[in-house]
Amino acid sequence: MSNITASPAIGAPRSLSTGAIITALAVITVAALLPLMLSTYHLGLATEVLIFGLLAMSIDILAGFAGRTSLGHGAIFGVSTYVVVYAVMTAGLSPLVACLLGVLAATALGAVFGLLAVRTSGVYFLLLTLALGMIVWGICLRWTQVTGGENGLRGAIRPALLSDYRAFYWMVLAVTAVLSLAIWRFVRSPFGLTLRGIRDSDSRMRSLGYDVSLHLFIGFTVSGLFAGAAGAMYALFNSFVSPSTVAVSQSVEALLMTIAGGVGTLFGAFVGSAAIIALENIASSYTERWQTVLGVTFILIMIFAPEGIVGTIRALVARLKH
Repeated sequence: MSNITASPAIGAPRSLSTGAIITALAVITVAALLPLMLSTYHLGLATEVLIFGLLAMSIDILAGFAGRTSLGHGAIFGVSTYVVVYAVMTAGLSPLVACLLGVLAATALGAVFGLLAVRTSGVYFLLLTLALGMIVWGICLRWTQVTGGENGLRGAIRPALLSDYRAFYWMVLAVTAVLSLAIWRFVRSPFGLTLRGIRDSDSRMRSLGYDVSLHLFIGFTVSGLFAGAAGAMYALFNSFVSPSTVAVSQSVEALLMTIAGGVGTLFGAFVGSAAIIALENIASSYTERWQTVLGVTFILIMIFAPEGIVGTIRALVARLKH
């Protein structure tokens, strides 16, 4: 019978240190105070940082801890957004029920993607998830009766309780904090440690009796669930969805957020999200060729900080200690 949990040889889950808990609480406290200091526009950017940071974290579950880089998570994220907007505007469901359906749809799509992709690795995994994402994009573009085609779906779907931009930000912050803790616990559970073993050597894990494909399938499905949660919050935030929401560019941008923050650092996803969203808005206000600025920035990060912002900072701190 195949193992589903990590063996003692892989290591035991680590608990949060007192310093890490204090740091996390301090960061959450500062984030909670932002609505009292920022304008509506800048608080909207902060909300986007949280949402796309969660999406980047979902990618990091596979890229950083299972050694599988996905270019299909933008499609999973966008399908959740589509389901939420459609369920509220067309089916007349409540936003809460619509969000639950969106997360469920994203989880199911993640399971389908995982089922098809888990037997591949490296560039083949990357290309297969890219192709699956393009299929979803094509369906959303052509199925005009449901998705609205190029025009997308639009409507005021945010509940009255969250109509105030500050209340909505605090809701997103609370949900993101809880889900981030859940992701942290997942990747450091015995199951998550098994994913690390697969990342390091899937042949060795097979020889130890682990069902590598099953572990990767579950990991992909769980990753899809968190991407769907981000997509549901984005639906409430944006009140609009179109094929661009599920496009390959969405997956690429989210993956770049993961890389910029630091693959395998997990919470670096929020640093990468903040860096890219800030850079996009600053560069676009000064030049129409802001995408060139982004491209150059990514090249510099890959050359001088290949471990990402958080990974590089960790390496510097480790050197100073020694």
